[in-house]
Amino acid sequence: MKIYVCVKHVPDSAARITIVAKNQIAEDITFLLNPYDENAVEEAVRLKEQTGNSEIIAVTLGKQSALNTLQAALAMGADRAILVKTDNRPDSIMTARALKAAIELDGKPDIIFTGKESIDGEGMQTMFRLAAAMGLPVATNAVAFALAQDHAAVESDLEAGVRQELEIPLPCVIGTGKGLNTPRYPTFMDIRNSKKKEIRQIDMDDLGIEAPPSSMEVLELEPSVEQRQPKEIKGTPLEMVRQLIEVLRQEAKVI
Repeated sequence: MKIYVCVKHVPDSAARITIVAKNQIAEDITFLLNPYDENAVEEAVRLKEQTGNSEIIAVTLGKQSALNTLQAALAMGADRAILVKTDNRPDSIMTARALKAAIELDGKPDIIFTGKESIDGEGMQTMFRLAAAMGLPVATNAVAFALAQDHAAVESDLEAGVRQELEIPLPCVIGTGKGLNTPRYPTFMDIRNSKKKEIRQIDMDDLGIEAPPSSMEVLELEPSVEQRQPKEIKGTPLEMVRQLIEVLRQEAKVI
């Protein structure tokens, strides 16, 4: 079984982000494997352990520095990796086309895992565009996954606490949620052995991807500004409760 895991090289959410040139961020910060993609890699490794005869290929699109993210996926248990190199910032449409081309160039997938979203763009579109481009069924925010002979049984968390149960024929695309599993921490030997694993590098221009009829572009980024102001409530317990109720009614407007 060939298991592909699409991962993304993203800024550390704890890093201090600086906006440059209106629509870009300074890249002199820590980048890492997208946290939701850690769940995707972990589920791929568990599936390999279950089937006993599978290969896990991590795939990403990005600059040369994205090799670090692929190295992290290899340390977690991927067998080899593919980097589609580009210095541009492709949108989800072009990203999906590049991932499709790289996967099809490499082999025929039995299943493709992705994280349900990336913590930088939070677009939640790439998995759907990839599935549509490849003509495959897709499920997202998976919190339970089981493989049968010719299909996958998936439980997906939807809004308002609703959980959807699906049976999806293989091959398919699965977007993993945080509730699906707990990613393992690579040991020192895992990290050391990952250095010996293959990372194939392909220039995006060499994939011959047809330009899509539409595209998306980030025109401007703005820092998030905290506008809430703390307010101290004083008095007896009864007075404080009355003040709190008044704040919730008049300011927060939630009651």
